[in-house]
Amino acid sequence: MSERRVNGALAGAALLLVALALGGCSTSISDISLDSASSEPRAKDSGAYLPVNQLPPARDEAAMDPIERAKVQKELVAARDRQALATAAKDQGQSKDPSKDPSKDQSQNAAQAATQAAK
Repeated sequence: MSERRVNGALAGAALLLVALALGGCSTSISDISLDSASSEPRAKDSGAYLPVNQLPPARDEAAMDPIERAKVQKELVAARDRQALATAAKDQGQSKDPSKDPSKDQSQNAAQAATQAAK
């Protein structure tokens, strides 16, 4: 590379670094008052966030009523049991001969039993 290009690249890099350094020192334009008559700074919006040490207000009503919560818990327990049975059946099926795979029937029967038990 020619010396002229190297000098130009160095000058461009130096100009970029100076611009970044000065940009970090700038203030926000929204905080500057354009009206010379008012010397008071504008009040900042508090936003939707609470202060650090303040807790949110208590809810007036529960997020879920107890009946709905119990129903969801039963569904989750049934799904967990079906998944555990399917995984166990799959693990047993891998250790045996793959041509004779009874795990499909076992997992289907277990899923039906778990569904009926949840009802």
